[in-house]
Amino acid sequence: MNTTPYYEAIQLIERLHRHFLDVLKVELDKKNIQDINNVQSMILYNVGEEEMTVGELTIRGYYLGSNVSYNVKKMVENDYLVQERSVHDKRSIRVRLSEKGIELRNMISEMFRRHEGQIEGTEVTVERLNDLNQTLKMLERFWAQQTNFGSGGF
Repeated sequence: MNTTPYYEAIQLIERLHRHFLDVLKVELDKKNIQDINNVQSMILYNVGEEEMTVGELTIRGYYLGSNVSYNVKKMVENDYLVQERSVHDKRSIRVRLSEKGIELRNMISEMFRRHEGQIEGTEVTVERLNDLNQTLKMLERFWAQQTNFGSGGF
């Protein structure tokens, strides 16, 4: 089957996402971390030093997968996140990293730094990554426009 560059890009994005999650899973396995999965680890990483609601996680796109509430619940149960009711709105529940969560985030940050060091000197240059990021942002904007019914054009 002869694919178009557009469709090939879609397939590559999907495949790269799965590969990265595999890389993260291997890293968790090396550290013998069994009580959190790769998807939850990336949610945790993206929470970072902030405190936010589950809704904010969803809006900001800091989730991977469809069930953010389930993943947050599991991370709270396994002591990676601390969950507290908002002082101002008792209906709202906010989450932040626990000490255990901060340790895992630091481990993931170290993995990113290690990977960046390994990429140095290869064909994957900073310039190429910047070009790739710019193209992916344009594609993201295009797709966002496609979900806004009634809006046209790129």
